[in-house]
Amino acid sequence: MTILRKKADRIKQAQPPKYLYQKKPRFFAQVSDTLKDAALQELKYLGAGDISPSFRGIYFTAAKETLYEINYTARLISRVLAPLIQFECHNSDVLYKYARQEIEWRDFFDEENTFAIFSNVVDSRITHSKFAALRIKDGIVDYFLEHAGKRPNVAPLDPDVEINLHIGKNIATVSIDVSGGALHKRGYREESVSAPIQETAAAGIIRMTGWNGNLPLFDPMCGSGTLLCEALMHYCRIPAGIFRKKFGFEFLPDFDPETWQRVKEKADARIRELPEGMISGNDCADVAVRASRTNLMGLHYGSRVEITQSDFRDLPDLSNHIIVTNPPYGIRMGKDMDMGLFYKELGDFLKQNCIGSTAYIYFGDTTYIGKLGLKPSWKKPLKSGGLDGRLVKYELF
Repeated sequence: MTILRKKADRIKQAQPPKYLYQKKPRFFAQVSDTLKDAALQELKYLGAGDISPSFRGIYFTAAKETLYEINYTARLISRVLAPLIQFECHNSDVLYKYARQEIEWRDFFDEENTFAIFSNVVDSRITHSKFAALRIKDGIVDYFLEHAGKRPNVAPLDPDVEINLHIGKNIATVSIDVSGGALHKRGYREESVSAPIQETAAAGIIRMTGWNGNLPLFDPMCGSGTLLCEALMHYCRIPAGIFRKKFGFEFLPDFDPETWQRVKEKADARIRELPEGMISGNDCADVAVRASRTNLMGLHYGSRVEITQSDFRDLPDLSNHIIVTNPPYGIRMGKDMDMGLFYKELGDFLKQNCIGSTAYIYFGDTTYIGKLGLKPSWKKPLKSGGLDGRLVKYELF
């Protein structure tokens, strides 16, 4: 925070709008295509305006307070980018020139900070995204050597500032990642098991169920507990970024610490208690049970989520529940199992033990949907970890 405070003191005086996001407060939220419709509703609920879906994300406008709240509380988006400059770019020398001459990088960070460049290139004369990122990096380094006589270090894994470069049809856009890294990294996952579902995908599943606490929620194969953690955060209104130590918007030249503190306090004040028995889970593996309990214990009211250990076939009656689970799917898990038999027995369990319940099953491998022996109410595409899966709803009358 010392470096942040020093930078904030240096640029405290009012400055005319210099960068694209300052001239018009328009930002870009990176979102999985299969979560885009739900993310549109989430952004609208949080107060974003002029919402427009695009390739790999959503454009929106937001005042500072709304921008901070989106980054702190949104559950479905991956990150938010603030555009700095946009220019026609047909070769790497142009990239270098704009990076060195057209952005006052000391508005955002100092030579003591670390930074990283993330880039993607589509349908342009420049075809290599890593080389494009290298040229931007060279321009930034030479800018600092010229103005400060010292260069900041590159830190690909945990940089202070993340810079995004997108080149599409020879138009380059340089942006600052105002999230400060991928928002799916909530911070509660201290332990894990094989092939955990990504947090944003798990949050999307909880949202697609429409669950609001009207019935108890149960995961019979909870793994490391990601679905349970996201259900808990959803019900208790725990901000998705509550464990994040820094956000990228804190490095913006017009960052307002007082507004950010007000947004954070307001969001934290909305947290509510979890009733006993509202959320629970089970897994047959002791390592998964330990991981779930550990991950939940770091969250508000996580101790009220009961985790049991047994084979799902031995579970007691689960009538009148919301069943949500991400079973083994054979690609990354269950390779030594008869997966056809496994899913048949899961379907039998749902029919016999979950009467009056509604089940939402995520299939990482869609070939097993037909093995369950149940008629779906609906199927929705949902990508997670590179898998083109489906979330399938079953009403168990």
